[in-house]
Amino acid sequence: MLDNNAGQKERGETIRVRRLPNAHGIAAAALIVLIALFSLSASAGGGEKKVLKPSPRDKCTVCGMFVAKYPDWVASIAFGDGSAAFFDGPKDMYKYYHNLTKYNSAKKKSDIRTMQVSDYYSLEPIDAFKAYYVMGSDVYGPMGRELIPFALEADAAEFLKDHAGKRIVTFRDITPELLKDLQ
Repeated sequence: MLDNNAGQKERGETIRVRRLPNAHGIAAAALIVLIALFSLSASAGGGEKKVLKPSPRDKCTVCGMFVAKYPDWVASIAFGDGSAAFFDGPKDMYKYYHNLTKYNSAKKKSDIRTMQVSDYYSLEPIDAFKAYYVMGSDVYGPMGRELIPFALEADAAEFLKDHAGKRIVTFRDITPELLKDLQ
């Protein structure tokens, strides 16, 4: 048998032996990689919210309009059990939210996982809890007067000025009484 390291031995060089991992080492490394990938995808999914899109058959739970006909105004509530409710605008979503017993007696506010509205400028879904809404503007939604949602307060302020809005509100400001002002 030939010694491939003979020249290195004669010169007094350090010989490095490369060992192949055994089957247990390979399996352990593969398991670690799989766990790491699963953890990364789970944590990414936890931070990002799945965008909910209504089907052509989905109706607004409050008014009965087909939601997909108004994609620029879609609002949604996702529940922990995987079910969802769709709305043709934030106003109806908040009517539903504030009166769950009327619209869905099987659900509680604590069952809600996410609430999304469509940003007026970007048309992208945004977190309804963090959005800024303009009230009293000259822009109407599918059901008339509407809460106009924005991801950024600066966008809401610009819209308020450009469209004769009355005020900017946030999630905690939206009460059943405030919604009556939009009738």
